[in-house]
Amino acid sequence: MPQWTIDKPGQLTFDTVSALSVRIVAGRLALLASDGPPTLEVTGLESGPLLVTHDEADGRLTVAYKDLTWDGILGWLRPGSRSSVLTLTVPKDCPVQAGVISASAVVAGFEGATGVKSVSGDIVLDGVSGEVHAETVSGSVESRGLAGDLSFSSVSGELTVAGGIPHRLAANTVSGSITADVELTPTGNLSLNSMSGSIVIRLPETVDADVSVHSTSGRIESAFPRLTGARHPGARSLSGRLGGGMARVSATTVSGSVTLLSKQTSDRREEERA
Repeated sequence: MPQWTIDKPGQLTFDTVSALSVRIVAGRLALLASDGPPTLEVTGLESGPLLVTHDEADGRLTVAYKDLTWDGILGWLRPGSRSSVLTLTVPKDCPVQAGVISASAVVAGFEGATGVKSVSGDIVLDGVSGEVHAETVSGSVESRGLAGDLSFSSVSGELTVAGGIPHRLAANTVSGSITADVELTPTGNLSLNSMSGSIVIRLPETVDADVSVHSTSGRIESAFPRLTGARHPGARSLSGRLGGGMARVSATTVSGSVTLLSKQTSDRREEERA
């Protein structure tokens, strides 16, 4: 099994990569889907070498610090700063794992299974489809053009989903805010939960969905008049059916606010411009 110890900037090219795992501490990471040959480009490296392992039998490529495991990322407590700046290009159907401590990361264009973990680094998912799992402590995750499934969990990190048509979006935070500006498939499912973080959901005005919102003490606001609000001691709720239903939207908080916003569909905007 070929191995390389990388201690300075440089580039490696691989014949075949069928799965990718990358784990770094500080710096910047870019994982990009490409039709070209799989490539690792290192443009910055400080305070310790990276170990690169390529299993030619099954095509698995690993780029990581030797003592930073996938399971140990969220509990990383070692002192010192290890900084690296990496760009990796691999096929779009390649399963990807990206783990960072404080580094920022961009993951773009992948269609297979994608897993990301971060302590405090911010992660951008751009045009990623398939099944996506994201975990952070305080790092934020921003998704653009989401298609497929996204599950997100964090203590205080924020989740922003801008555009896209997710099949399933599930998010759980303690104090982190959640913002979802999406469209829904007929069987789409949004399940968003936070203790004290705010939740903002923006849906097309013609959406077909069953909506259920609950909060213990947080404010609930809605731009959809067909939904019915209720208030009881220790509980507030908003529920109802929009359009013909089918898709499901649920949001639950303890003290965080929940806001439902409405946006015009593209067909409606075209009619108004005509």
